[in-house]
Amino acid sequence: MTLNDLRYLVALADHGHFGRAAHACNVSQPTLSGQILKLEAELGLTLFDRGGREVRVAERAEEILFHARAALANCAELVGSARSARDPLVGALRLGMIPTIAPYLLPHALPRLAEALPRAPVRLLEDVTERLVARLREDEIDAAVLATDVDGDRIASVPLYDEAFLLVVGRAHPFAELASIAPAAIDPDELLLLADGHCFRDQTLRLCGARSAEGMRGDLSAASLETLLRLTAAGHGVTFAPKMLVHAWGDRESEMRAIKLEGSGVARHVRLAFRRDTPRRAAIGAVAAAIRECAGASGSVETA
Repeated sequence: MTLNDLRYLVALADHGHFGRAAHACNVSQPTLSGQILKLEAELGLTLFDRGGREVRVAERAEEILFHARAALANCAELVGSARSARDPLVGALRLGMIPTIAPYLLPHALPRLAEALPRAPVRLLEDVTERLVARLREDEIDAAVLATDVDGDRIASVPLYDEAFLLVVGRAHPFAELASIAPAAIDPDELLLLADGHCFRDQTLRLCGARSAEGMRGDLSAASLETLLRLTAAGHGVTFAPKMLVHAWGDRESEMRAIKLEGSGVARHVRLAFRRDTPRRAAIGAVAAAIRECAGASGSVETA
């Protein structure tokens, strides 16, 4: 069994026709047909139901097809890894990003990343911090944009920017006309939080001087900042939001107000984390520079 055999198998499954599959593989139809027959003999299993001009994958062969696709994908990853090892600026770059940053940074950052790394297209994974760090340690991603410190024996990081937190309230809220407010003045019973697993939730709790959500609203929590904002606009409570979100919220000024927080510790430090042994430091450095440039151009953060 060869990789070409698996390519013929997948092509025939996708096209459902020997002629079209052979054309896609750039071989003659007899060659493809003969290799499929050879593969079926080797596996001792009929892989396709042949009826008329069209063919379809036999029900018993569905799992075989799944493994064939996975093997070809793994082979492509292997080739990509080898190419990246030769030239760290070539080959897809797998970038993780937490959900409280991705929607507000990515629309502006992706064009700059494409310009900075024309031969290293970014493959994005959006997830919470804990899972991104686990994927980083297991070499499933190359780098991750995080708002927590994760430096250690295997993980290093570089600073990107500092982003202030703001208190967001509905237009009818008593705080709506304030220019600034101290976190201690906010009623914990009003505070809306993200669900467990989001580092932004933990940062919100620290702003309030709390170690847990005990004593805060337990009936309303959300998986996204967008949900928290809509609940806030509807008068169901107040919430914290990163400045980049507020900077980009457009015409929501008629529904909500963003109020500056007083004191220290009212910002998050956004960093780019990566494995210390990565062969792609040059590409990761270019990512960091592009993100800093983009974030600084937004006027909503302080770049490192």
